[in-house]
Amino acid sequence: MKISDDWIGHPGTQALCKVLAQAGCQALFVGGCVRNSLLGVPVADIDIATNARPEIVSNLAETAGFRVVPTGIEHGTVTVIAQGLAHEVTTFRRDVETDGRRAVVAFSSDVVEDAARRDFTMNALYARADGSVLDPLGGLPDLIARRVRFVGEPQARIREDYLRILRFFRFYAVYGDPEGGIDAEGLAACAGNADGINGLSRERVGAEMRKLLGARDPAPAIAAMAQTGILAKVLPGSDAKALCILVHLEGDEPPRWQRRLAILGGADPGRALRLSRTEIGSNAAVRAEIGSPLTSAALGWKLGAEAASDVLLCRAALFETHLPRNWQAEIARGVASTIPVTAADLMPALRGRALGKKLHEIQARWLASDLYLRKSDLLA
Repeated sequence: MKISDDWIGHPGTQALCKVLAQAGCQALFVGGCVRNSLLGVPVADIDIATNARPEIVSNLAETAGFRVVPTGIEHGTVTVIAQGLAHEVTTFRRDVETDGRRAVVAFSSDVVEDAARRDFTMNALYARADGSVLDPLGGLPDLIARRVRFVGEPQARIREDYLRILRFFRFYAVYGDPEGGIDAEGLAACAGNADGINGLSRERVGAEMRKLLGARDPAPAIAAMAQTGILAKVLPGSDAKALCILVHLEGDEPPRWQRRLAILGGADPGRALRLSRTEIGSNAAVRAEIGSPLTSAALGWKLGAEAASDVLLCRAALFETHLPRNWQAEIARGVASTIPVTAADLMPALRGRALGKKLHEIQARWLASDLYLRKSDLLA
């Protein structure tokens, strides 16, 4: 089996591989670029694994005229910019010590050792510069079947880094076959080690959940997390029941992790996932309006098009109702509207706190009228 994507034929990519090969070093594409190419999915990053030490990679690349950035040299990684394209080049590694959050690694000259420390079999696939695929651990059948399976013994892989529990569900959401179901052995290992999530940084958990919720259809994976108690560890107080309905209602709407998070709820998603202040505010605004009586247009004026869409989709999913008629056009009407009364219309008769109170009252009446009340009506 061979890869024939455009990225592998890029002049800079081929030139870098040639430089390493001429020095007697291996240059193997690995991980996401190989996996995605074989699945026909766009490739975002190019990772190269090699038996050359990072200092040798740096010297060879700089001698060839490429720019080298020591992005993770302590872990054996340098980024090589070859003819405008970035490549992360990492020396083969093996784990020496792990604590459930990070690993102490030693450099290796054996690709099988390098493959054995990876998380899933579909990520332990390599390819030569000509595109021919190497499969040291037999992961190719799993990839073809879209089966997300841990490398080796699942318990051992998870205890090396408990974030792999969340990665297991994310990979199932993005690459798994829903009809084939989730890997039972992997699911059992995740459930049995769920307490390890408590030791992870909230930043890492939040980053992984953003990616999971941003998948085209995360509902089956999130449902499995809920059934095993893992979702409660990650997002206490959340409820996944309406997520599958939301995904169905979204149709061709671009997937938004913020919308999916809003429908899951949770006691304190900002703290649980280390959201930014802006993200916390947006989440709270959408959650606050799900049960409100505001119309599509009123929501568009108050929240903007994106958040208004989130509210209406979440409402329909949670209450199992149809979306309002012409809801997208009505949101656009609201976004384009301007409230007909301003502070100047009430001054000088009203000032200060009294002015603010009256403006708030007028705004509430205008929103309740579906933005149809005129200035004369609001001032009457």
